[in-house]
Amino acid sequence: MTVPPEEVERIARLAHISLDPDSLQTLTREVGAILEYVAQLEHVEAADAEPFRPGPAKAPLRPDVVRPGGKPPLPAAPKFSDGLYLVPKVGRLDDTG
Repeated sequence: MTVPPEEVERIARLAHISLDPDSLQTLTREVGAILEYVAQLEHVEAADAEPFRPGPAKAPLRPDVVRPGGKPPLPAAPKFSDGLYLVPKVGRLDDTG
């Protein structure tokens, strides 16, 4: 696939990449080769393909059960109440509100 050098220069400007003339020629060829490779994906039959999921195909799921925390607070925690850590609001170091 042919990509005009002006288009590569425009993309380079958007990406804040400076190019010298030699780099522009090389990058123009490489972008064209990448686009040709990606264009091959249009011909792949994927109507019946399963979506990719990392891990085993049939990963066992555990039951979603709510349990009380009940863990004691960390010594460095500012405050702890009803099973929750209370921290100051962002930007404030005091607890006046």
